[in-house]
Amino acid sequence: MAHPIRPLFGRAWRYLGFPRTHSLPPNTALAQASEPTRRSLVDTAASRSTGSGTGILLMNMGGPTTLDEVHSFLYRLFMDRDLMQLPFQSVLAPWIAKRRTPSIIQQYAEIGGGSPIGRWTAQQGEGMVEILDKISPETAPHKYYIAFRYANPVTETALAQIKRDNIKRVVAFTQYPQHSCSTTGSSLNELYRQQQQSDPNREITWSVIDRWPTHIGLVKAFAERIRAKLDEYSPEDRKDAVILFSAHSLPMSVVNRGDTYPNEVAATAEAVMKELNYCNPYRLVWQSKVGPLPWLGPQTEQAIRGLAERGHKNLVLVPIAFTSDHIETLYELDLEYGQVAKDLGVTGFKRAEALNDSPTFIQAMADVVKAHLHANEPISKQYTLRCPQCTNEQCGVSRDFFGQQKLSW
Repeated sequence: MAHPIRPLFGRAWRYLGFPRTHSLPPNTALAQASEPTRRSLVDTAASRSTGSGTGILLMNMGGPTTLDEVHSFLYRLFMDRDLMQLPFQSVLAPWIAKRRTPSIIQQYAEIGGGSPIGRWTAQQGEGMVEILDKISPETAPHKYYIAFRYANPVTETALAQIKRDNIKRVVAFTQYPQHSCSTTGSSLNELYRQQQQSDPNREITWSVIDRWPTHIGLVKAFAERIRAKLDEYSPEDRKDAVILFSAHSLPMSVVNRGDTYPNEVAATAEAVMKELNYCNPYRLVWQSKVGPLPWLGPQTEQAIRGLAERGHKNLVLVPIAFTSDHIETLYELDLEYGQVAKDLGVTGFKRAEALNDSPTFIQAMADVVKAHLHANEPISKQYTLRCPQCTNEQCGVSRDFFGQQKLSW
């Protein structure tokens, strides 16, 4: 997925050329579950035996677990030069973060007081390694670690835990199924920088799962979520329901550099519809566009408006680029677009549940890792190729490092 961060910028975004963020409706379970999440997710992930086996580093953007963490989350985000390059960034980024913090705190307050992405990632990781220990005993024991780009536990924290556990073989596993330089690319560049400091003697051997947009388990998990939502309609309404696959948009300037994200998101949507036997009409739409510059379209909100004007009353939104709930699904899709649909008289507006604790999805994660380990290749063929018009030299440095890893089993 491309970066879910548009609302974090406000008006400043138009000068940056990148997207925004959103999160979760009130949920008392979040408050109950946030305590183990707020203490070190890394420590929870690494609570198994130490000293040998395989580490799996789950990479994602993360999110503030409490309102007190919003400012540090924004600060890290605006300081990310792999995501955006601002003039005088060391001065401007803290200023923007400070100005945006109150409004973003309000957004998180509306969705329960924090992001659930850490809780879901921990649950997914635990289920994944339990399966891996059974289906791939030759690489066991498996331990998961969490490396968020902008929230705790950050990459540096995860690497410190890996060192303490004396793990020598680690798979960097992106939780963005579709690759974008602004998401997976940024996480891998940060991983390269941090491991250079934490492991100067290169005692750890790395390999990378950088994308998996059409994996059959991922496709089936999305299809299950959509079927469950379609089943909520009456037979008469179900047959006419329109499926809207919604993914975070990207500026066309990024797309035109050669970012593969749009193609991979489309591939996921097509594979899911094939799994569903093309049961309903569908479209791929793009959310969170901001500013006057061209972005991928059609925009999700405009698609809802256009379909409503043509008399469509039953719409199913599917967050096709997100593997767990966070501010974009729970705030933008549920609250913002839900209100738009209501105002337009869309009486059958529904949103497919994010993958979250889906057993099919967690099994897919384990299957992806097992296949990767047994292939014994450090990186994919796609990751070897930089965007034709890439402007970030760090991308080449990171690719070279991970591609030159010597694997042995």
